[in-house]
Amino acid sequence: MLTCGIVGLPGAGKSTLFNLLTQAEGGVGFGTKKEARTQVASVPDPRIDYFVDMFNPKKISPAQIQFTDLPGPEPGRGRQFLDQVRPCDALILVLRAFDSPLGETNPIAELNELTGELVIADWELVEKRLERIAASKKKTEDRSQIPALEKLAAALEEGKPAKVVELTEEEAKSLEGLELLSAKPTVVVVNLAEDLFGQNYPLQEELQKTCQESNWPLVEICAQLELEIAALPPQEREPFLAEIGISQPGIDLVAQAAYSSLDLISYFTVGEDEVKAWTINRGTSAQDAAGKIHSDIARGFIRAEVYHYDDLREHKNIAGLRQAGLFRLEGKEYIVRDGDVINFRFNV
Repeated sequence: MLTCGIVGLPGAGKSTLFNLLTQAEGGVGFGTKKEARTQVASVPDPRIDYFVDMFNPKKISPAQIQFTDLPGPEPGRGRQFLDQVRPCDALILVLRAFDSPLGETNPIAELNELTGELVIADWELVEKRLERIAASKKKTEDRSQIPALEKLAAALEEGKPAKVVELTEEEAKSLEGLELLSAKPTVVVVNLAEDLFGQNYPLQEELQKTCQESNWPLVEICAQLELEIAALPPQEREPFLAEIGISQPGIDLVAQAAYSSLDLISYFTVGEDEVKAWTINRGTSAQDAAGKIHSDIARGFIRAEVYHYDDLREHKNIAGLRQAGLFRLEGKEYIVRDGDVINFRFNV
């Protein structure tokens, strides 16, 4: 399951975003601002809804994301903060784009402060690793890491994140297992004031440029407004969102950005028993995708019956897909596409 840590400075609205994404009033660990809250949320996917209407399954299993509302990097809590961030697959950095008693909005300054904390933590980790290798008299100490560590140390000392450091394949392999925070996939969420939604906000162009250069997906939402809309009866939510110009709810946008940052896709298994989304890395073979369901299916893989969601929408049913030649048998090396529907043939 994809795990995302939500990080932000005090007053940025990260807890409001957490509540919006998880539809939770509290979540695990709720009680004080110094505790992390964790909650699992289903990933909205209209493809699941389409399959459910078609197959009327007994069970529905959308993809899921685990969100953790992380206390900010406050003085005296640095180690605890870093220990909570490190296990996350991706980070969601929440920036304030509304005036408050904390001062005028400056999302660039907040972004620099948050990323700076991660860079400093990585620099300390790399320096300690280099010192340990230098001091060790054991021949078993992995000195092959030194060239890569020295490259990282030089960049981090200049304030550059680890993700921009170009390493050779050999250097990258030598650092496997080294959890660098500034190398983690990152999504930037700008939390807007209601009156700024759909409007320009201070430093918007500079922020967009920074995120584009860093390859960070940028999502702009009004978390408080969407949280209030989410409390409405289901039949009232969509018209209200449309009225104020929100084409996709925040959870959809953040989930899509998180998947994009990690280069993840979904394939589906469908039928009357269950409709289920499976999360895999882009570029995964059919045999490895089968292994997500069960190792026996991968081991006894024979063929995969494959068709695509888009083709099903166009041709309405399986018979139409067969007639159009879009219902295929693929081998174990077939690379699964986002939106594929697969039934695995196997023999164990």
